[in-house]
Amino acid sequence: MTSLYDEFRVALHSVWTRRWLVLAVAWGICILGWLAIASIPNRYDSRARLLVDVNEILPDDAQIGGGRPQIDQIRETLTSARNMEKVAATTGLLPAGANEREKAGAVGMLQKSIKVIPQQDNIFEITSSVAVGSLSDADNAKLASGVLDSLITVFRDDQLRGGRMNAREGLKFLDAQIADREKALREVEARRAAFEAQNIGLIPGGSGSPAQRVEAARAELGQIDSQLVSAQAQLAAANGQLSSTPATINIPGMGSVGGGVARQQLAGAQNELSSMRARGLTDAHPDVIALKSQIASLKAMADREGAGGGGGGNSQNPAYASLSAMRAERQATVSALSSRKAQLTGDIAKITSQQIQNPGIAAEYDRINGEYTAFKAQYDKLLAQREQVRMRGEVQTETDAIKIELLDPPSKPTSPAAPNRPLFLTLVLLAGIGGGGGAAFGLGQVRTSYATAAKLERASGLPVIGSITEVVTPDRHLDRRKKLVWLASGGGALVGLYALLLVAEFIQRGMVA
Repeated sequence: MTSLYDEFRVALHSVWTRRWLVLAVAWGICILGWLAIASIPNRYDSRARLLVDVNEILPDDAQIGGGRPQIDQIRETLTSARNMEKVAATTGLLPAGANEREKAGAVGMLQKSIKVIPQQDNIFEITSSVAVGSLSDADNAKLASGVLDSLITVFRDDQLRGGRMNAREGLKFLDAQIADREKALREVEARRAAFEAQNIGLIPGGSGSPAQRVEAARAELGQIDSQLVSAQAQLAAANGQLSSTPATINIPGMGSVGGGVARQQLAGAQNELSSMRARGLTDAHPDVIALKSQIASLKAMADREGAGGGGGGNSQNPAYASLSAMRAERQATVSALSSRKAQLTGDIAKITSQQIQNPGIAAEYDRINGEYTAFKAQYDKLLAQREQVRMRGEVQTETDAIKIELLDPPSKPTSPAAPNRPLFLTLVLLAGIGGGGGAAFGLGQVRTSYATAAKLERASGLPVIGSITEVVTPDRHLDRRKKLVWLASGGGALVGLYALLLVAEFIQRGMVA
């Protein structure tokens, strides 16, 4: 412990013997450090909070720009180059008649100094940091809040003006899209008409593609097959009943009375035919065809009965005549179904043959139809969206598309946010004193001297008999006192300069407030 104490005394003595070096180094470090701190301009920060409530005009699936997140869009709008240029011109950072280089510099400086921090519920905190070396602290503090005032004003004006025009811009955008789709739709229609004209023999009529028509024909053919099987079964049953029924019957004592029965049946059938035609049934209708066949049979029966006179007893069997009419009706049904089946089979064979012989034509026709269908769907969707936008625009002409509310106005800074000049001045003073002491101690280590006899004995390895105390004469004592006063004056002047700089800093801050 004694050894450490002795070493400390020796080091302190080494520094004290070089006290003028300590003072000179301290002054040099402090002057350079304080000049560097003085060259750093004070930075003043101003903060404000905005509430931005956005009411979109366009539907969600018709947004222009791909639907970027709303927060990023507002942040980019606030700090856009156009807005920054307006702010620079309003606050005086950009003089009149500035060139493009000066404009770019002012815009870049503002974009770096302005920060937009999104918070919850569409709230944005905007901070501006201003530190222009050519301006005073009061001007920098005023400029910090002025930048935010100008930015909020420019943003609000642009958004309000843009909000009222948003509906018209949306309609203009949708009108352009509708015009493009309509043009494309007409081009596809023209291509399809030209393709059909060039391949008129290879593309069957009807709606839909060849594959769709084949599928529809096959579905109808399946229904007709089942109906034809049922009609053929009914015709076979009628033929069986007719073969087991006699054509005439013998009625004793009737004479020629039977002829009246045939004529009565003929009159009834003719009346029924007239009734069918009155209902609008044509001659191609199966019921009309069957009834006309029955009338022909009854006419023949009536002629034979009239020619035979009243001598015989045989008469036409009414049941046979009814069965004959039923068979004729069912034959007509079978014939009509068979004809339709043959037609459908021919159509399917024709379309299939065309597809086999010309596969590219069918595929191209299907592609053109698909393209037409897609463009038509897009066109109809855009028309519906345009109607939505028009209705929204009519509602929002009475209100603002974007509502901007200033929650906290831009703050007026009264003290610089950076640098912390009192702390830096103190650190420089301490660094100067420490640097002076370190320089003196280092020089003492280079230039070896022995402050005590024990240190000399350890260094030389020889015994030291004794030491002689310095004798200070009155003149030398007076000289030492003068030098000590000068040293104290130099140190006091350094501390006084430090205190003066602190006082000047606080006075300057008070002038800003």
